[in-house]
Amino acid sequence: MAPPIPKIAPAISTHPIIRTVGVVALLFVFLLGVNGLGDAFKSLGGDFIDSFFAATRNPFMGLMVGILATTLVQSSSVTTSLIVGLVAAPVNPLPIANAVPMVMGANIGTTVTNTIVSMAHMGRRQEFYRAFSVATCHDFFNYMAVVILLPLEMATGYLQRTATVISSTLTGFGGMEYDSPIKGALKAALAPIKGAIGGLTDSERIQAIVLILVSGVLIYIALMLLVRVMRSAMRSRVEVIVSRGLHKAPAIGILVGILVTVMVQSSSITTSLLVPLAGAGIITLMQAFPITIGANIGTTVTALLAALAATGPNARWGITIAIVHLLFNMSATLLIYSTERVRNLPLTAARRLASVAVRSRRWAILYVILLFYGVPALFAVLNRLLG
Repeated sequence: MAPPIPKIAPAISTHPIIRTVGVVALLFVFLLGVNGLGDAFKSLGGDFIDSFFAATRNPFMGLMVGILATTLVQSSSVTTSLIVGLVAAPVNPLPIANAVPMVMGANIGTTVTNTIVSMAHMGRRQEFYRAFSVATCHDFFNYMAVVILLPLEMATGYLQRTATVISSTLTGFGGMEYDSPIKGALKAALAPIKGAIGGLTDSERIQAIVLILVSGVLIYIALMLLVRVMRSAMRSRVEVIVSRGLHKAPAIGILVGILVTVMVQSSSITTSLLVPLAGAGIITLMQAFPITIGANIGTTVTALLAALAATGPNARWGITIAIVHLLFNMSATLLIYSTERVRNLPLTAARRLASVAVRSRRWAILYVILLFYGVPALFAVLNRLLG
């Protein structure tokens, strides 16, 4: 009788070295997509670019683009990475002023994931109340942030001005241009992709559009796989970190939210993890709220990573819009969370909405449709009326 074949250690891919190589490879693919996006917009005709920029010049339209893009791909990281690529495009870059409302819209759109996750608790009234209130406090907080900070930014431009000063300090002195440290590797990897696309058609515009689509797919797939790898690697650690942070001071909760989101590269995972915990009664709304806010800040790291892929004369602006994203979330935290009376507004709104949703489940579904799709439609109407 042949001896039994020894089993190979399960999940070879979980070996730390292989996992590290995989993470590095996925990060490279992610940066490759961002770089390809910039090159593609460089090749598009000026008329096409001008029409898109003219549409997003209105802040309502910028918000709409940010919200819809994020709800469609279910990731603010993908949206903000695409925005970084547009802003840092070597030719015809997206103006920073147009990009700021788009980043704010991405913050709103990312909250749809944990709100949908809370729907799984509809069958039990108390569970649904707790889960839905934790999910929607994120919605209300991010909407409040936009309502406060967008008019302030339109009046003063403080986010753009501050981010510009910081990026100029980071990227060069005395007129020196920022250059990505991995520029050569990205260009070499992008060359065969461009060559393959060029073999399909002679039209430069069609080539650019195909490259935009390919780059978008690369960004999306790389981020989704990166999230899965990081989540599987950090699952036990994340649970430990969250459980320890739940009963600490609010400042510790915010730090926990930042750390977990940076580890798993997704604020949606962090906030969605809180929803079933709340539904089961393990955590309260007051405990979950600071972790949610920390997740908002932690997700800005992805845009900062995307800025590393930027090359050419406008690379600095990619870093600038990434810093705008960080400053926006930090400003919202200081303005809303630091004052008890203001801090309680999203919590009270979440509790009241949860009470309504428990009495009639259709209100919960209607809320999601109106908040994430009805509001963008309203922005489009406002843009048409104001235009």
